[in-house]
Amino acid sequence: MRTRTTAISAALGLGLALGLGAMPASAATPDDGGSTAKSSATRSGYIGESNKATEAFFNAVVKDALKKQAAKPGIQAVTVNYDASGAPTFASQIANSTAVWNAAVSNVQLAEGGSASFDYREGDDPRGSYASTDGHGNGYIFLDYAQNQEYDSNRVVAHETGHVLGLPDHYEGPCSELMSGGGPGPSCTNDKPDANEAAQVQSLWANGVASAAFDQAAFAK
Repeated sequence: MRTRTTAISAALGLGLALGLGAMPASAATPDDGGSTAKSSATRSGYIGESNKATEAFFNAVVKDALKKQAAKPGIQAVTVNYDASGAPTFASQIANSTAVWNAAVSNVQLAEGGSASFDYREGDDPRGSYASTDGHGNGYIFLDYAQNQEYDSNRVVAHETGHVLGLPDHYEGPCSELMSGGGPGPSCTNDKPDANEAAQVQSLWANGVASAAFDQAAFAK
């Protein structure tokens, strides 16, 4: 499931093909001037995730979407279900993220309940917030308490959910880019994808499934 293909490199773009490792924990964000006084959560997770892990997460979600498409051949849009029961503290932020993404794109929609493709979890983790897999084909989004207090929580959750839909990180981008994550600093409160990000998701999920973003034969094994 983790086999990389040239297709996914072309489809995801924005350097995902190069981002096989997490940003070093000591890497400075554009707003901190290289200071080491920032919390560990500030320097990881939301501003330094492992693209390999988020790619694996996306592939797991797409594999589940293929099953739905097989059950209903010809569907033009896929509904990706999630379980939010593991992150009750962030119920409103998760609901906001769902509304944001469902308004921005139409080829894929998010919905709570049903047969979940991924779940949200919460707690304390020095790595901060991140999107990953549990090693068994299921994806999850972990939301760190400290980080969601330092950064705008709606933006953090919507950003992490963007990984579910296939978007890689682009920390060098401006606040107007949702996938720039914590790069613009804690003052950035934008929780919506820009037009380019929405277009990427639309393209990835065209005709009901992100067929250009992964090796279907690999998933069939």
